[in-house]
Amino acid sequence: MVELKGSVELESIKRNTLPKQVVDSIVQLLISGQLKPGDKLPSEMELIDMLGVSRPVLREALSSLEALEVITRKTRGGTHFNNKIGSNPFSVMLALSIGNLPAIIEARMALELGLVAIAAEKITNEQLNRLKETIDEIAGSVNNNYGEADKEFHRIIALSANNPIIEGMIDPLLITFDKMDRQIRERERDVTVQFHTDIYNALVNRDPHEAFTHMYRHLSYVRNKLLQVYQNE
Repeated sequence: MVELKGSVELESIKRNTLPKQVVDSIVQLLISGQLKPGDKLPSEMELIDMLGVSRPVLREALSSLEALEVITRKTRGGTHFNNKIGSNPFSVMLALSIGNLPAIIEARMALELGLVAIAAEKITNEQLNRLKETIDEIAGSVNNNYGEADKEFHRIIALSANNPIIEGMIDPLLITFDKMDRQIRERERDVTVQFHTDIYNALVNRDPHEAFTHMYRHLSYVRNKLLQVYQNE
C-alpha cells in the first residue's frame, strides 16, 4: 500500500499493468470513501509513483474515466471526480467493468430491449424521420464506415423513451458502444441496414413486441460476433 500525504492510499499494481487495473484502483478511491465526488485526484506524477505504472497506461485509464464522465481533466486545474457521480453510479459501474466485454454487452442488451419497447409507444414522427435518415446514411456509406450513424440510430431510440430516471444510463452506455464498435473487424453493412429497417418498421407500426423482437435479433447477432473476437484474443 502506498500512502500520499497521510490521506489517500492506493494499492500498487505489481503485475503486468493494464489500464483496466488502473481504472479499478482510481475508482476504489470513491468506493472506499477516501475521496468524494468533486474532490481532486493526485497529480499524474503522484499517481504514476503510487501505482507503479507508465504514463501512457495511466493516461489511457484516465481517458476511459473521462469518457465515462467519472472524472474531468483541466490543463491547469488538475483532475477531479465529477460532482454528479453520486446521482449517476451507472458510470462508475461501467468504469469498473470496462475490461469485461461480455458484461458490457449484456448491460447494453438489457437496457436497449426495454427502451425499444417503450419507444414503440412514445417515439415521435420527427424521431422516426431521423431514424430513417440514419438508415439511409448507413446504406450509402463508403467502405462500411458507418459507426457514427449506427450509434445515432440507437441513441435516438434510447432518448425517445423520454424517461428521466434512465437518461443517466444512456450516455455512459453509448460510450461503451464505441468500445464494442472497435472490436468489429468485419462490417456487414447490408445486414445492419436490414436489422435497423426491421426495428424502424416495428416502431412506425407502434408495435412494442415486434420492436423488442427485432432489437433482440440485432443485438444478439452483434453479441455473437463480438464474443467470438473476445474469446479468440
